[in-house]
Amino acid sequence: MKKVLILSLAYFPHVGGAEVAIREITSRIAPRDIEFHLLTLRFSRRELRRERIGNVVVHRVGGGSSRLSKFFFQFRAALAALRLHRRERFDLVWAVMAHSAGVPAALFKLSHPRVPYLLTLQEGDPPEAIERTMRPLWPLFARAFTRADAVQAISTFLADWARRRGFTGRLEVIGNGVDVARFARRAPEPEVVAVRERLGKLAGDCYLVTTSRLVEKNAVDDVIRALALLPPEVSFIIYGVGPDEAKLKALAKELGVEARARFMGQLSHERLPLALAACDIFIRPSRSEGMGNSFIEAMAAGLPVIATQEGGIADFLFDAKRDPEKEPTGFAVDRDAPEQIAAMVEYVRAHPDEAARTAENAKQLVVERYDWDHIAARMQALFLDLCASS
Repeated sequence: MKKVLILSLAYFPHVGGAEVAIREITSRIAPRDIEFHLLTLRFSRRELRRERIGNVVVHRVGGGSSRLSKFFFQFRAALAALRLHRRERFDLVWAVMAHSAGVPAALFKLSHPRVPYLLTLQEGDPPEAIERTMRPLWPLFARAFTRADAVQAISTFLADWARRRGFTGRLEVIGNGVDVARFARRAPEPEVVAVRERLGKLAGDCYLVTTSRLVEKNAVDDVIRALALLPPEVSFIIYGVGPDEAKLKALAKELGVEARARFMGQLSHERLPLALAACDIFIRPSRSEGMGNSFIEAMAAGLPVIATQEGGIADFLFDAKRDPEKEPTGFAVDRDAPEQIAAMVEYVRAHPDEAARTAENAKQLVVERYDWDHIAARMQALFLDLCASS
């Protein structure tokens, strides 16, 4: 049995794309093959310093959710990793996201150069913004890339970033995944009807839906602006929370669409397939994106998807006009283009057969390339190969 130490700023109960990826991958790898330990920030005193979550032994260090706590996590995690290694003798260190876990991994690597170090790039913010944030720790941040024995990026976009940051070694693009069996399963019609009734959806209504953190990069504001250009039977269902919520609600009110821009709050991942099934078009015109689990979840659920092709989205969203050499899997718009969004919504509504074919292509792509079982098998092979090289 091999032992892998995971470094991640956050872990459950705090949920984002990176945390979901860690859980989905580790839960599919037998404990007899790999034992996982994870070092993360203790965001509050209510959180245990040590507990087992699934196939992962979680160790929490530090305390608090302030920027200062997150900054010092970089060093506390490195010290904790060194202490844990003396007891556990890890075969691999796996850092998830360069900007929050790469520094402690690089510090660990200085003391234990023979232990392989895998860096996973999961970042969703623009690399330039991340680099500006990491300027105070720049020499160590640079080593997060150059000291890695291998880099796994969830998109071609992030793989290119690793090369720009000076990484010259083994580089694999292995995306995040989706539980295809759960999202692609047809929801019972009575349950779908019940959700539509709770939403007040009438015959002839068109419901756009997004699952997004309410932050600037996800461009929920652009959809609200587009909503003002669309007929009254079109509504926008928004699942998610975030720091921009008040500002977005104010924008909807200013544009006179507050009744059609429906802020539904946080939705559990378990309820998400049914929520998607009750709507008509998934939409998220991201300004930047490392990959975006929400897109492939919507594709697996069979919804037509309207999005930009920023960052990692370009790996799986192919537009009939912009990517004529590929089977279309979605409908692309430019970033910061509410008029294009409104026009594309009208196009999808006016061409239901094309929308259905495109959605079917997208579902097939997700089944073939993004099922978590497939992703976990590739990651396990990478882990074991790196462990064998030490």
